Amino acid sequence: MDKPKHQNLCDCLSGTDVRLLVVGDAGSLYVSPKHTLAVSDTPDFPDTFKPLAAAMAKALGKLRERSNVKWTYISPAGYFRAEGKRTGPYILGGEELTLADAGESVISYADYAIAMIDEIETGNHLQQRVSTERKQHNIVKCSSKSGNALPLDTASLTR
Repeated sequence: MDKPKHQNLCDCLSGTDVRLLVVGDAGSLYVSPKHTLAVSDTPDFPDTFKPLAAAMAKALGKLRERSNVKWTYISPAGYFRAEGKRTGPYILGGEELTLADAGESVISYADYAIAMIDEIETGNHLQQRVSTERKQHNIVKCSSKSGNALPLDTASLTR
């Protein structure tokens, strides 16, 4: 059986200084403070996207096993807007789905691209998964039902 393409790519990059940036998924982001429940495990997650979310979560797990590859996995917000306008500012989060007060998790492709370019230029998140969300005034929590704010990397970048 052939290896998945990401594993072949990791094998090629193993031990080099070449970085691998992966356009991740939101389905594998966590919605519980203890990281036991992912977005794709929630009842409202569409069945249509479950196979993709499972494959992306598996790929992320395999990346986490690779200490010899300089990878970064960048998860978009829950709603990845293809036609959304570029606003410029964004928030970098961690492993949790970031929500605004209104319960939204949104980023445009254009703003996601800015986050990706910034990571290419800085390389601040080697062997990590980060998430992106458009910068809004009232981003205060991740999707924890407890109402407690989860820790976020509140560094915001603007281009």
